[in-house]
Amino acid sequence: MTEHRSVDERRVVIAGGHGKIAQHLTYLLAGHGDRPVALIRNSAHEGAVRTLGAFPVVIDLESSTVEEVAKVLDGADVAVFAAGAGPGSSIERKDSVDRAAAVLLADAAEKAGVRRFIQISAMGAGDEIPENTDEIFAAYLRAK
Repeated sequence: MTEHRSVDERRVVIAGGHGKIAQHLTYLLAGHGDRPVALIRNSAHEGAVRTLGAFPVVIDLESSTVEEVAKVLDGADVAVFAAGAGPGSSIERKDSVDRAAAVLLADAAEKAGVRRFIQISAMGAGDEIPENTDEIFAAYLRAK
């Protein structure tokens, strides 16, 4: 299935398109008349994001290249990174998703000429991490 959009709507590509923040953003964008594109890893989520008004694109940001992601971003007005490894994930996935996939999307957005990039981050990201912080949460904060 191909993506269709009118001339006056914005194409907003959202990494982590099946997540809570992305779903809320999709709902708002679609209601405003924009065209959200949900980047998802799992094809089983296509129906859910489509129901919210997004065009689903199945792509794994942990194994994709900048060129592959740039093709998806071609013609986008905005790229949003709302992906994350999720609760219960390992320190390694905090790095490969929360950090490396964000960098990949930013690099691909630049390559595709996307002028706006929004990074959904975390409270406390960039602050000094307290000594008693759980090591996985500390890895998450470092990645963000």
